[in-house]
Amino acid sequence: MRLLTLCLLSLTAAWAAEPARFTEHPIATDLKGGYQVVVADLNADGKPDIIALGSGMKELVWYEGPDWQRHVLATGQNRMINCTVVQVAGQPQIVLASEFDNEAKKSIGLVSVLTPGTNVRQPWNVKEIDRLTTSHRLRVANLDGRGPVVVNAPLTGAKAVGPDYRDHAPLVYYRPGEWKREMISEANEGVVHGLLAFDWDRDGRDEILTASFVGLHLYKFGRGGKWTRTELSKGDPAPWPKSGSSDVAGGHSKKKRFLAVIEYWHGNQTVIYRKKKRAWQRQVIDDALVEGHTILTADFNGDGRDEVLAGFRGKGRSVFMYYADGDRWTRKILDNGGIAANACAAADLNGDGRVDVVCIGGATTNLKWYQNQGPAQR
Repeated sequence: MRLLTLCLLSLTAAWAAEPARFTEHPIATDLKGGYQVVVADLNADGKPDIIALGSGMKELVWYEGPDWQRHVLATGQNRMINCTVVQVAGQPQIVLASEFDNEAKKSIGLVSVLTPGTNVRQPWNVKEIDRLTTSHRLRVANLDGRGPVVVNAPLTGAKAVGPDYRDHAPLVYYRPGEWKREMISEANEGVVHGLLAFDWDRDGRDEILTASFVGLHLYKFGRGGKWTRTELSKGDPAPWPKSGSSDVAGGHSKKKRFLAVIEYWHGNQTVIYRKKKRAWQRQVIDDALVEGHTILTADFNGDGRDEVLAGFRGKGRSVFMYYADGDRWTRKILDNGGIAANACAAADLNGDGRVDVVCIGGATTNLKWYQNQGPAQR
């Protein structure tokens, strides 16, 4: 399979769009267990800042753009796993999940809200709002037109035990100010690793997309406060627990939507889904990831079509970028062995109008900014 994939990638290189060029800038090298990176404007200066979360650290830190000066958001934290930034009355607040463990019986699943004091560069105030076993993925979404909420997707159900993790996993959300847990669904099973919030049907409200052992599912908030759950794909058809999907991103190519997915859980496959007639067709475009752990889409070369970025943290420790021409994809290497990428984010970090990349590494304990220089001139 790998040989076939490499042949496909090399044969399609001639048709691929001109790739963007990137210059690498190290930001930090001391982030123990670097796990998540979030781009947000924390000091309201109109410039992006970077939050760096390390699961092996006691401090949640941020780097102030554009010079990336380091500040501390919170101290005394244990086993942090995810955070997200939500605007509340014009003020940024951070929702943080900590006290995490893969095994539910060892995981407290602490959920806290961080609010700034008079000086945003000093540690923020921390308030616990919930305890939900294996709280793992946090995302902001506008579900019902009443403003943003924070969605929490725990990794597993409370009774799950590895390696099969057989149990139903909850999917919940919190409304800022109230911070009360509200249930979306408990239909997902096994490990729920991927969570995406975006406006699926372009109605001005977000839907939720999850990636789990049972595949890809779309959740939509409907009339009367009722949720609908739609299966898009069962994901990797291998037997449980190698089944389903791990991480998911949504992209567009010539006004047509596609999904970019890592399969199976921490798997080796980069997969593209496109809807043809009523079904989402699965296309494995690469199988060279080793413990794939982050995937995103953005138009990096300015051709009006989204590219796909996938990073992995296992042997080889690379970040790949894929360019499409129709159904043909070609792979380029963004980082070759320099970062055990647990997470990457795409944003214009220097205000030049190009989409840059920032990644955080686990085993490599580092944070890097990849500055987009645009495509090469023909």
